[in-house]
Amino acid sequence: MKIYPAGNNQYTKIWLVISELLQKALISYNYVELENKTFWIRTIKAMIEQNKDISLFLDSGAFSAWSQGKEIKIEDYITFIRDHENLLGIYANLDVIGDPAATWKNQMIMEDAGLHPLPVFHYGEDEKWLRRILNRNYDYISLGGMVPISTGDLYFWLDRLFSRYLTDSNGMPIVKVHGFGLTSLRLMLRYNWHSVDSTSWVVTGRMGSVYIPRFKNGEWIYDEDSWKIAVSNRSPNNKEAGKHFTTMSPMEQKAILSYLTDKGYKFGKSEFKKVSQDYELKENEKWAEKKPSDKSDKREVEIVIEQGVSNMYQLRDEVNVLYFLDLEKSMPAWPWAFKKEVQHGFFE
Repeated sequence: MKIYPAGNNQYTKIWLVISELLQKALISYNYVELENKTFWIRTIKAMIEQNKDISLFLDSGAFSAWSQGKEIKIEDYITFIRDHENLLGIYANLDVIGDPAATWKNQMIMEDAGLHPLPVFHYGEDEKWLRRILNRNYDYISLGGMVPISTGDLYFWLDRLFSRYLTDSNGMPIVKVHGFGLTSLRLMLRYNWHSVDSTSWVVTGRMGSVYIPRFKNGEWIYDEDSWKIAVSNRSPNNKEAGKHFTTMSPMEQKAILSYLTDKGYKFGKSEFKKVSQDYELKENEKWAEKKPSDKSDKREVEIVIEQGVSNMYQLRDEVNVLYFLDLEKSMPAWPWAFKKEVQHGFFE
């Protein structure tokens, strides 16, 4: 299974920093076109220049645009793909949220324009639209609309789709399937996806945490839910027992540090001081709190003594990308058989 790290325009500079680590990435047209098209294209080209083997997956970003009250015009989407098709490995159909008929119409429009987008079927849509997709014998399709749905509800929906439509009598896939926005390891492992994508690598890092795999019998284990460890000096969890690296047991801390060391990273060291609000930051300093409303109040500064995951979000991003790359390597080679037995409860 392929795992595509996904991100939006807020993380454009990070794509450049970590592009040499990446083998693939998913980008959203919504952010490319509606936010800063020129800058994004320069970034994408620079990513490819740094790592010519990187594979880019273009999603329309229709859900994000819809939630922001914006509209993506299919003519513009088609033009963008045509202009940059040499940069893209895969691109998805321009789906219309809540309107499967309009989504299908866009699929036909794009195909009539000579393009080959991945068709998209969404959670909650009538299954006749999935049957229509499968009747056209596409070799690669996608499932979307899963991000806001609970893992329990997805469990039963996906069991139905994979057992009834997406695998043969032996449980082997009859089509490649991509899962948009899939973050649950349980769901990744249960179904024979060809690919999935997730923004959790960067969201987790910006929330001050890193993924750490379980450790058993001298090995890092990826087929069980990982630890998500708060490590940032600014994390609100740093005073609650067991919620932050600094409040964990010595044995747990040792395991976490061992993993970071194995990956070539450090925890980091910082010192803090209070200064006036007109203080000018030095090269190794950054503000550790928001600017107080009272101008007479002092503001806290973090002095970075040694860079590490505790004081550099960029390093947390890198550690999390490496976790997903290792997770991908641990997955069974596609294709493999899905076990057809439908469960009648969430827990097996």
